[in-house]
Amino acid sequence: MGVDSKMLLETSRDFAEMSAIGASVIFADAMAHLAKGKHYNLGLATGNTMVDLYDMLAAKFNAAKADLSMLFTWNLDEYSTDGKCAVPHDHPLSYWKYMHEKLFAKFDPALGFREENAHFPDPASPDAYDPAIAASGGLDLQLLGIGFNGHIAFNEPMKEDEISVGAFAQLPTRVLPLSQETIAQNTKVTAGGDAALVPRYAATMGMAPILAAKKCLLLACFEEQAAPLNAIFARNGEPTPFLPASYLWRHPDFRLVYTMDKIRLSDL
Repeated sequence: MGVDSKMLLETSRDFAEMSAIGASVIFADAMAHLAKGKHYNLGLATGNTMVDLYDMLAAKFNAAKADLSMLFTWNLDEYSTDGKCAVPHDHPLSYWKYMHEKLFAKFDPALGFREENAHFPDPASPDAYDPAIAASGGLDLQLLGIGFNGHIAFNEPMKEDEISVGAFAQLPTRVLPLSQETIAQNTKVTAGGDAALVPRYAATMGMAPILAAKKCLLLACFEEQAAPLNAIFARNGEPTPFLPASYLWRHPDFRLVYTMDKIRLSDL
């Protein structure tokens, strides 16, 4: 395929199996640190792709009676209505709300996970996020989804005459307006068809901290994700800003798990 030999491509039958694989990968990697009393930095994603995974992951931590006092989470993004302030925690699409409902509230309180262990990029001070991640030791594993246009987090596609391949890889955490394509996607997938619910800005983790993660795990389970994935494979692993997820193919420890009932990769 021409991709980095350290990339692991894994198929799953359906959403349930993909979720189970993802939860097991994260749990094993986290426990390799936590069981020894070591600090663990986990990068988190949101959206419908991750809902069952988070339920399974919480159940695994609870069953293992894991010490979560040393688990620190770093979310990819948070919405903003004006480009300056995060949406309120009670906003229907707030990622703070999503993470607390889908994962944090499911942890056994006795395991020691605290509110201050969870981090989100702040639209009011996005440039503080990357130094905070670096000071904490960098991301041990970053969980990712892929947008229907190939974006990761809210790093939207750009043309190579707008930004070089190298410069795109160095993009930091920042606030940016969402593309009309992404607004339409989120209206359909997470906002129940109500476009007015979808904020027009987001603070997003940049390409630089994502690609600096020790491990990256990308999950795909929607039919619409086949197009960007096939486009990336057709490039034989060559990264391009027009397909932000293409940069993962050169990551030294990257795993892609996709569902065969929804996605066909034509070049495999």
